[in-house]
Amino acid sequence: MKKQQRLVMRTAILLVLLAAIGYTIYTNFFTEKTAVAVGSTAPDFVLTDLKGHEHRLSDYRGKGVFLNFWGTWCKPCEREMPYMNELYPIYKKQGVEILAVNVGEPKLSVEKFAERFGLTFPIVIDRQDQVLNAYNVGPLPTTFLIDKNGEVKQIITGTMTKEDIERHLESIKP
Repeated sequence: MKKQQRLVMRTAILLVLLAAIGYTIYTNFFTEKTAVAVGSTAPDFVLTDLKGHEHRLSDYRGKGVFLNFWGTWCKPCEREMPYMNELYPIYKKQGVEILAVNVGEPKLSVEKFAERFGLTFPIVIDRQDQVLNAYNVGPLPTTFLIDKNGEVKQIITGTMTKEDIERHLESIKP
């Protein structure tokens, strides 16, 4: 009787594994992935900032958007945040918004980071990585430059200098 139970259990495990492999193959080869690319419309989203205000990307139509994905543990992110903060008030007056999307970290960690650097631009937290996945973000930091019509103009991966950030903000002024 025990041999038969083991056989049934092994068969069930094998079937589950085969189903998982089949599903993985199906989703990788037969489902359409809509990667965000230069020239495409930026996927809309709604995320909440540290003060409890909702930010909907489509509400920024008519403005340029510097959409930056980052993490508190990311040293390159830490290096570029002060530059973004310094340039933010200048370019906000010119119709460009900086929106920093934290990749699902606890609110307290993000608040401490923002306080440490005195960040003034909106910081939202992507708690379930929905926006991260919609934009197909890989390494951090990754920044999407979005024009006033909601079109992705450029995707930048890696650390930027102050000059890089300024040049990119200039490029998406309405």
